[in-house]
Amino acid sequence: MQICANELMMIMKNVLAKHNEIKTEGFSLETCRSMIALMDTDGTGKLNLQEFKHLWKKIKEWQRIFKQYDKDKSSSISSFEMRNAVNDAGFQLNRQLYDIIAMRYADEHLNIDFDSYICCFVRLEGMFRAFNAFDKDGDGIIKLNVLEWLQLTLYS
Repeated sequence: MQICANELMMIMKNVLAKHNEIKTEGFSLETCRSMIALMDTDGTGKLNLQEFKHLWKKIKEWQRIFKQYDKDKSSSISSFEMRNAVNDAGFQLNRQLYDIIAMRYADEHLNIDFDSYICCFVRLEGMFRAFNAFDKDGDGIIKLNVLEWLQLTLYS
């Protein structure tokens, strides 16, 4: 059994509706597509049960971090809190990248809702995973041609 992005969106909406700790309408189709791109190890464009379990484990961990910073239970965190959340999740970024995250994922008040937060973390996880796959000698430098770059960035 495998699920596509639309099915994943409905499953996540139903699961999140039962857990009212975070007020959310669920995840957008784009976020669900990103989740599948991250976890789709067999290249089917869908998630099998093992891939879904791995995704669910990640989401639960990221949700725990989100709730830690959502002290007022507004279901959003500030872009400043997002920096700490990103660090807590194990991603080491510089100031310029934190500013890019705020521009891309925060609203006009510099708050990041749960869907945008998860979308950002899925994206970061995928980018770090892809980079590390290309960084064969572990020196933090990779060389890609344009087709490799496009393949890497289009599906992440």
